[in-house]
Amino acid sequence: MLTLAILVPLLGALALAFLPNASEAQIRRIAIGVAALPLLLLLVVWARFDTSAGAAAFQQVEVIPWIPSLGVAWRVGVDGIALAIAAMSALLFLAAIAWPAETKGRARAYYAWFLFLQAVSLGVFLALDLLLFYVFFDLSLVGMYFLIGRWGHGDAPRAALKFFVYTFAGSLAILLAILGLSLSGGPLSFDMRELIARQPLAGMDVRSALVLLGFVFGFGIKTPLFPLHTWLPPAHVNAPGPVSAILAGVLLKMGVYGLIRIPFSMMSATFARYALPLGILAVISILWGSLVALGQRDLKRRIAYTSVNHMGYAVLGVAAAGALAGSSAGRQLALTGAVVELVAHGLITGALFLITAAFWQRARAYDMDAYGGLAQVAPGLTAAATVAAFASLGLPGLAGFVAEFQIFAGTFASYPWLAAIGLLGILITAALFLQMLQRLFFGALPARWADFADLRPREILLLGGLLLLVVAIGVYPHALLAVVDSASATLVRSR
Repeated sequence: MLTLAILVPLLGALALAFLPNASEAQIRRIAIGVAALPLLLLLVVWARFDTSAGAAAFQQVEVIPWIPSLGVAWRVGVDGIALAIAAMSALLFLAAIAWPAETKGRARAYYAWFLFLQAVSLGVFLALDLLLFYVFFDLSLVGMYFLIGRWGHGDAPRAALKFFVYTFAGSLAILLAILGLSLSGGPLSFDMRELIARQPLAGMDVRSALVLLGFVFGFGIKTPLFPLHTWLPPAHVNAPGPVSAILAGVLLKMGVYGLIRIPFSMMSATFARYALPLGILAVISILWGSLVALGQRDLKRRIAYTSVNHMGYAVLGVAAAGALAGSSAGRQLALTGAVVELVAHGLITGALFLITAAFWQRARAYDMDAYGGLAQVAPGLTAAATVAAFASLGLPGLAGFVAEFQIFAGTFASYPWLAAIGLLGILITAALFLQMLQRLFFGALPARWADFADLRPREILLLGGLLLLVVAIGVYPHALLAVVDSASATLVRSR
């Protein structure tokens, strides 16, 4: 099923590329149908997933020999962390593909690139082979480059180029680190399960530190962490709204997921040694992202910088979980919170960027000062933006609170002073989202927006589905936490 979840959208992309002449509506319906299949497959895997204490760490494992002489194979499988992020990603891809889009007369290519990006993104989260992981990781840059460059607005080609160059430089650092890890002694293998068990760089101080640096640099660009984040705002501002939803909701998750899957799991001793500097960098990202977001007048730039802030929360949780200090229960709580943050942020920020798409389609402007009073004419849009904003600032009863509470409670067990400083980020985030809602939806309504259109039925359905899940996780998180805890408990116990 996991192989099919990757291959179905890939084959769908190829089919669309060579599809005879069809209307844009027909092409969109085909793309939506293809995009829904991986989500259905992953939901079946979720239903069959064993969360009991004695269950295997990785389940639904599929292995097909690829390059036996190098120890490379098609290896896919999931633990609770990979399954949660992959299922969220499949849902967000479905919503982004179904969102009304301006394809500039190139609908086949637009939806084909979207399905290609869905296939390789799911491949990143489902791969159990390091080389396969790297191939999918690199191919995701290609899909996003074309979606920004060909269907963006403003200075989209320049933003796409900057995105590709920055993130490709990071992927090269990851490739060097993968080679350093796999060639560090013992039989050559790219099997993630074997490398986790073997811990090949244990005791190699200088070499292990350099390999860890390669991973942190590469995944730090993708996350993005301060000061490696400068590619992010122009990419978001110039990308179409649905593409921004995938960039923030899925591609940024690859950075934190990569930190958990590779250095955290395969280099536990080295990661523990450098967990504190990584935690400090995460707190700087939390504060920097929130403060810079507060100063933005551009709606999309503001939301883009909050991703730096929220991914800082996730990295802080990973750093606290990998530390030598603190109890195992606290470290497990921090790691679970980091993964829940990835899921919650994907749903919440994905919804926020789809909301920015609604603004662009109606008014061709992101300047918040150009709006005001829209609650009078667009109550549906106001309600959706309010729920998403309150979820992003961590209001209890919504998914963001579940994640951030666990991250900070777990971090207090390892680095209480880092947790205390990081909490300031939540306060600033609350201020920036409340200010955003005030500027957009309240006060006097400018005369030119008297005919501003509210959400259409399809937009209500898509945003409502994402935000309903945000509320469900906030009110009853057990279904998600049970799956994630099964993996985080295993990773923390093995350290």
